[in-house]
Amino acid sequence: QVQLVESGGGSVQAGGSLRLSCVRSENNFRTRDMGWFRQAPGKGREGVAKLRSDGTTTYADFVKGRFTISKDNAKNTLYLQMNSLKPEDTAMYYCAAGWNRGFASLTDGWVNYWGQGTRVTVSS
Repeated sequence: QVQLVESGGGSVQAGGSLRLSCVRSENNFRTRDMGWFRQAPGKGREGVAKLRSDGTTTYADFVKGRFTISKDNAKNTLYLQMNSLKPEDTAMYYCAAGWNRGFASLTDGWVNYWGQGTRVTVSS
C-alpha cells in the first residue's frame, strides 16, 4: 500500500511563507502524478496544484504566482512552496498521488492515494 506522509504545516502571519513536504513510500507508475489539495473549515476539498510525471504543472488560479509545486525524486519527496500567504489559504492540505488519466488536473478523479493532511493557519 502506498503511503504519503505530509509535513511542514503550521501557523504564519499573512504575507509569510511555508513549505509543505510529502514523502511517498513508492516511486513507480502508481505515484507517477502527484499534487496538493486543500480543505478549509466548512468547505469542500479543492485542488491546489498538480505535477505530472512529464514535469508539467497545473495551478489553481487562486495560488498562481504565489505557490510552487516541485519534487525531488532522489528523496521521493513532493514539495509545495507557499509564499505571500493569505488568511483564505487557511486549510488542511493533503498530498495526493495517482496514475489515472483523463481527469481534470484539479479534480480528484486522478487520485489513488491520499496523505493524512497537514494544517496551515494564516492569521491577518
